Amino acid sequence: MNALSAFSPAASEPSDEEVVERVRSGDVAIFELLMRRYNQRIYRVARAILRDDSEAEDVMQEAYVRAYEHLDQFAGRAKFSTWLTRIAVNESIARLQRRTRIAPLHDNEEEESRGDPMERVLSPSPSPEQQTASRELGYVLERAVMSLPVQYRTVLMMRDVEEMTTAETAHALDLTEENVKVRLHRARALLRKELYAQTGHATAAAFQFHALRCDRVVKRVFERIARANVPLQ
Repeated sequence: MNALSAFSPAASEPSDEEVVERVRSGDVAIFELLMRRYNQRIYRVARAILRDDSEAEDVMQEAYVRAYEHLDQFAGRAKFSTWLTRIAVNESIARLQRRTRIAPLHDNEEEESRGDPMERVLSPSPSPEQQTASRELGYVLERAVMSLPVQYRTVLMMRDVEEMTTAETAHALDLTEENVKVRLHRARALLRKELYAQTGHATAAAFQFHALRCDRVVKRVFERIARANVPLQ
């Protein structure tokens, strides 16, 4: 029985802080609950920065392992989700710098070259015709978002797709709230108004982190924790 099966559908799930305390007390298995709770967000943020599915999964694993190993550093001053997102952002930026040798997100540098869109977007619909239309619409939106410079698409992903607050986004990216607002405004302006107006409701259906990936990340994180046998600091 995994950590999730310990909770009945009717029972309310523990808060992030409660889960953290239980992990600190030795209940390592329940860490799975946090991974499954935030897999979608961490994947989307890492994918927005790196534009690479495989690297995004690697970032997720690294972020979860680091979070587990340094739970003592989570003091509750920010939400656990924001703290975790910042770990993933820092790892993504480090990988991006190693790969492209461009400046971090908080520096003003030239726009990145445009890259390929994600391989696919799954958008369930009642009929095959609607499913095809939604998938194509989501693909167009996703391609437009992923063509933005990294500093803009990352803020857009956090604010408009993940619906993080301005304060959470600022903390995760080490920016001022004013800078977050400016970048979000610029990001939206770079998208064609008619495209955004027609597809804004479908944004959350794009950039999906699906069940197979979720299971794979959870499995690999626990394997790494077991191999390292690193006690909580």
